Amino acid sequence: MGRIKTIARRSFLIGSVAIAGGVAFGIYAYKREGKNPLLDTLAPGEASFNPYVKVDANGVTLITPRADVGQGAYSIQAHLIAEEMDVDLATVRIDPGPPSAVYYNGVVGIEAMPIAATSETFLANTGRGAADVAGKFLGLQLTGGSTTVPDMFDRLRHAGAVARATLIAAAAEQTGLPADQLRTDMGAVVLPDGVRLEYADLAATAAEIEPVQEVTLKDPSDWKYLGKPQQRTDILAKSTGTQTYGIDMVMDGMVYATTRTNPAQGGAIRGFDASTAKERRGVKAVLPITGGVAVIADNTWRAFQAAAEVKCDWDDAPYIGDSDKQFAAVAAAFDPARQDSRFRDEGDVDAAFEAAAEVIEAEYRIPYLAHAPLEPMSAMVLLAEGRLDIWTGTQIPRFMQANAAKRAGLEAENVHVHVLMSGGSFGRRLEDDYVLQAVEIAMQLPDVPIKMVWSREEDFTHDFPRPLAMSRARGTVSDGKIAAYDLAVAAPSTAESQMARLGQPVMGPDMAIVQSTWDQPFAIPDYRVTGYRVPAMVPVSSWRSVGASGNGFLHECFIDELCLAAGADPLEERLRLCSHDVSRKVLEAVGEMSGWGSEMAQGRGRGLAFVLAFGVPVAQVIEVTDVEGAIRIDKVFVAADVGRVIDPVNFEAQVSGGVIFGLGHAMNCELTYKNGVPQQDNYHAYEGMRLYQCPEVVVRGLENGTEIRGIGEPGVPPSAPALANAIFAATGSRIRTLPLSHSVRFV
Repeated sequence: MGRIKTIARRSFLIGSVAIAGGVAFGIYAYKREGKNPLLDTLAPGEASFNPYVKVDANGVTLITPRADVGQGAYSIQAHLIAEEMDVDLATVRIDPGPPSAVYYNGVVGIEAMPIAATSETFLANTGRGAADVAGKFLGLQLTGGSTTVPDMFDRLRHAGAVARATLIAAAAEQTGLPADQLRTDMGAVVLPDGVRLEYADLAATAAEIEPVQEVTLKDPSDWKYLGKPQQRTDILAKSTGTQTYGIDMVMDGMVYATTRTNPAQGGAIRGFDASTAKERRGVKAVLPITGGVAVIADNTWRAFQAAAEVKCDWDDAPYIGDSDKQFAAVAAAFDPARQDSRFRDEGDVDAAFEAAAEVIEAEYRIPYLAHAPLEPMSAMVLLAEGRLDIWTGTQIPRFMQANAAKRAGLEAENVHVHVLMSGGSFGRRLEDDYVLQAVEIAMQLPDVPIKMVWSREEDFTHDFPRPLAMSRARGTVSDGKIAAYDLAVAAPSTAESQMARLGQPVMGPDMAIVQSTWDQPFAIPDYRVTGYRVPAMVPVSSWRSVGASGNGFLHECFIDELCLAAGADPLEERLRLCSHDVSRKVLEAVGEMSGWGSEMAQGRGRGLAFVLAFGVPVAQVIEVTDVEGAIRIDKVFVAADVGRVIDPVNFEAQVSGGVIFGLGHAMNCELTYKNGVPQQDNYHAYEGMRLYQCPEVVVRGLENGTEIRGIGEPGVPPSAPALANAIFAATGSRIRTLPLSHSVRFV
């Protein structure tokens, strides 16, 4: 891999401490088990052996530290517990549990470090260990970055094994039999004579003994659930329309609220006239909040209608407000003074271009994108007697707890966040702005449950979108091969914007600007990737697959251009350049699946893209047909390697969903701005892919990697470049700007 020229200061400090043996944190403190937050809330007869498992008279409950936003996180975590506890998966109850530092995410920090997933050097492995140290001591309880499986794979299995061993010990104490004569079977300890003692009946005894910590995890050959197709734990409720989400929360005596704030995100309100709105039927109050107003009514629809009638005097946008000027600011950031990173710089790039007979150059650009989850932002909040309760879907319960406490003027221990199922997120629920609005309302209406729901229009205009970006790429070819590649990417900083809202400092470069560009496993002789930070404009945030979502398009389309300039087959050239065995096998697999190299009829084309993101190599081949000047997407082939496929059914669902998500946004979606206001405020102007346009998606999961990885996001980044490359193959038209619908029509 390339030389690491710049290292984030925080990453360096954390890594240095880890190498030094824990001078600041202390190895003992790091190794020590965190306090089990469940012990303070157990009722008589309930047992909890660690922060993740509770057993009572009703059976086994998984305390899930990671939120479910549709990706199947609850289900996969239940698989891990059920496997080692030896219980029926269908009987495991799920409780999101409280905000607590013990539920830290020890993997998410790796993506913020300048460490290539393919690197196995001492420094790289030390950095990965440092990420776990940092996650624990910072108490980073969050869901994101496809980290649920890699972070919880060992932790939850160990928790389940400890629970099982402790229940065996409880049975031994209760019966007087040696523990080694007892076994377990589907939620019960079985005595030598075949008598079954249900876990639920052992809970009271187990609660009185010390948990058994010395356990051995199952050999994979003995797994009942893991690695085998399973039905998701929420499939019945979702199939029958009985699944409840945050927006479904109800409480006795609640009032309904909605908000209307400056449509230029972060802008102020100079004043408002609510006289007409207050006269509407069912309206109880119109209250001031930061940046706008809140309307309180006796149902949500009446609140929506009244909010639309409040006459507001908005301040101007606190950022560059028009799309053309925003892209001009991005273009201006290609300046040495704005350089943010250069994590890859191999060979002598400048000399290579000076000596080249021909230089291939291209500029690509991608737009702002909305998260647009189906469930709009909502929360139930109750402030009473110095206690604040929040019920909502969120990926950041501890950050939310801290920020809500600050807004309400309370200590964090007096703020209780109850995490509910989310109807989609794609990164949106890594923010807590909507909850802070509800807290402001509750501060003005204490002792009353406030159910706050945003309108769809408010949800669109007050999103924190994926950043826009541009790339300027140069390359040379020689003897039918790619010889040099110089890629520059300019974008606003997601980390700078997002972490500032969470009250966290950010130092060093933002990895998202160049994510999945500098760390791709291609051994190009002269290879350089530079990131440029665009000054802050529209407040931005994480979006499904973060920087990789757009950088796959910027990087892989130009790789395709260089292959064609060299006269090289796009698959064969990528295989020749590939320096990572696991990635090579993914490329080989998708080539075999798609019949790459076989002839296609006139007007048809195949496009290939490969992106290594979140440690997961993913290759896609897309087949398209030119239908009288319009493009039909016929079929998609996807190969991905996550090290071990924990649930083949959910793996296929997440990959297929990622493909459709990526394709829909590449085809049709963008946020454009005028005077600081997004011009797309509902699905009619942001429609993605229609059902009749969805292609057949063929998925293959490989298991050659040595690390367990997540798959919620890696399926997204290759979709846009594979489609653009396929369109070129079918039509000869090279499209370098998203969405593609500006250049072609889709049928």
